[in-house]
Amino acid sequence: MQPVTMTEVLDNPGYERVRGEFRSKVIAEKAQRRVAVGPHLTFLFETRLTVLYQILEMLRIEGITNPKAVRHELDTYNELIPPPGGLSATLLIEYEDAQARERELPRLLGIERHVRLCAGDLPPVAAAFDTRQIGEERVSAVQYLVFALPDLHRRLWQGFGLSGQIRLRVDHPNYAWEAALSKDTAAALWDDLNRE
Repeated sequence: MQPVTMTEVLDNPGYERVRGEFRSKVIAEKAQRRVAVGPHLTFLFETRLTVLYQILEMLRIEGITNPKAVRHELDTYNELIPPPGGLSATLLIEYEDAQARERELPRLLGIERHVRLCAGDLPPVAAAFDTRQIGEERVSAVQYLVFALPDLHRRLWQGFGLSGQIRLRVDHPNYAWEAALSKDTAAALWDDLNRE
């Protein structure tokens, strides 16, 4: 997928005019790409549309209008665009209770070594985490990661997806869960893998 460009970034008044309709489109796109793994981890696979939405929302919330600051947000969020032949995701570690969050996030240290995308009987693909989100004492509740899929995984993706054989696996000692991607999610990610 190509990065989001400055020409796609609306100024705040222009965005406000289309925000409701645009937001509905993004919510539908996110719904197809959201995968819960156990009770506390949610993976949201990113696309150009979801990244553009995050940029526009950040500019709106922060009131950013300076072109250099807009460019900084663009460059930062474009890192979430999936690389050629790969998938990128935002991982949300969700504990509603603040005390549980404070207790559990330190227990998830090292999670960056324990997330894999599995397709049928092919070797699992380890996630590459953005190391800037990883602390020494606790894990950030939001993580960014990439799955660089080998050619064989991409070629066999559709068949595995249709038969429910694509899974996200977390095998951390303090959080071990696995979830199969729905056929709809697998199909949406197949489309993403083939977008220019």
